[in-house]
Amino acid sequence: MDVGAIISAVGLSLLCASAAVVLCLAPGVALALVLARRSFRGKGLVELVVMLPVVVPPVVTGYVLLKLLGNSGPLGGVLPGDGVVFTWVGAAIAQAVVAFPFLVLTLRVAFAGVDRDLEKAAHTFGAGRWRTFWSVTLPLSWHGLAAGCLLAFARALGEFGATIIVAGNIEGQTRTLPLAIYASLQRPGGDATAAGLAVIAVGLAFAALGLRKLLGGGPTRW
Repeated sequence: MDVGAIISAVGLSLLCASAAVVLCLAPGVALALVLARRSFRGKGLVELVVMLPVVVPPVVTGYVLLKLLGNSGPLGGVLPGDGVVFTWVGAAIAQAVVAFPFLVLTLRVAFAGVDRDLEKAAHTFGAGRWRTFWSVTLPLSWHGLAAGCLLAFARALGEFGATIIVAGNIEGQTRTLPLAIYASLQRPGGDATAAGLAVIAVGLAFAALGLRKLLGGGPTRW
């Protein structure tokens, strides 16, 4: 068993999955609030776009991101340095895109469940829109926010297809747990390392989902 490879893959997976959740957080909160509270033309289309990473093959998501973030892509050309493709940052972005719907789904339900009368009371006492959101809406939705973050973290942790397209499978740089399991199975004598990595991956995912279950957050439905 290659202990060094296991430690590297676990550490990189935790880093990328955590960064993915951070990347999802601000746009996820904003979009979930809009979808929960507003009716507007094209809302159904927005919902469909948000759901796309859930239903399309992850390699398709990875391919689109590669075209966008590559040096010749519309976003890659404006990124500093050598860009994010084939780096851990690219892996985190790919994981964030795939995990984003899970955060939005969970948090939208939490926002929809907030008692609007409490928000109106805050307005009555002079609180503005932003103050009401930070002092009333968000605290009442904390369980949904925490549960959504944990669900997004678990999804990011297990992402394979989009990650390998955008970030490659570079040992010590972009090789997360799923990629490390795949790489171990491709070489002779790597079964023990793959088994160890698989146990750790299942354990981390189980812990994240278990915490989400304890926190609640409502069912993940539109």
